[in-house]
Amino acid sequence: MIEAWRRVLVLAPHTDDGEFGCGGTMARLVEAGAEVRYVAFSIATRSLPEGFPPDTLAREVRDATAELGIPESQLTVHDFDVRTFPQHRQDILELLVELWEEWRPEVVFQPSIHDVHQDHQVVAAEGLRAFKRTTILGYEIPWNNFDFSYQAYLVLELAHVERKIAALSKYASQQHRRYSDPEYIRNVARTHGINVNRDYAEVFEIYRVVA
Repeated sequence: MIEAWRRVLVLAPHTDDGEFGCGGTMARLVEAGAEVRYVAFSIATRSLPEGFPPDTLAREVRDATAELGIPESQLTVHDFDVRTFPQHRQDILELLVELWEEWRPEVVFQPSIHDVHQDHQVVAAEGLRAFKRTTILGYEIPWNNFDFSYQAYLVLELAHVERKIAALSKYASQQHRRYSDPEYIRNVARTHGINVNRDYAEVFEIYRVVA
């Protein structure tokens, strides 16, 4: 099924969310010839560690998505202020509706509707509204999900996991976060893979399947 997808949209509330949630899957899809578009809604300037310039995450997401094989022409980076998405809900919805009308993705990867971060919640809710006519999968951000339904396992090879790790390593400004540890990333993928008798996998909630 996954190899049949040609137009794939990944929604990341903040730069690096998409890589954490479905970086290995993006690597697999690009390898299979899909056109993957990545849309980030915030470069989280106020969350940067001291000493990093304001445009740091805009540069890092470009390098990270390139590592996954996504050309810069398929990357869109907005600059909504971090932790204020509820105030900009309508603006975000309108951007998503415009994406649907312009491109009609066959599948959309977005945050889980159970994600507790307020920015993630807005992108998840408005993503469901904007893309209700196509397949929608919610990706896992383990430290933000108090509840998550393991409904879809997309199987990965080690090479896909390593591409995900390489992409996340481009975020020099985020390497102080414990969940950026390559062993953690590898072990999460390994755990999900073992649960379905595979080597590695990423997991998703299924909100809609249109086939």
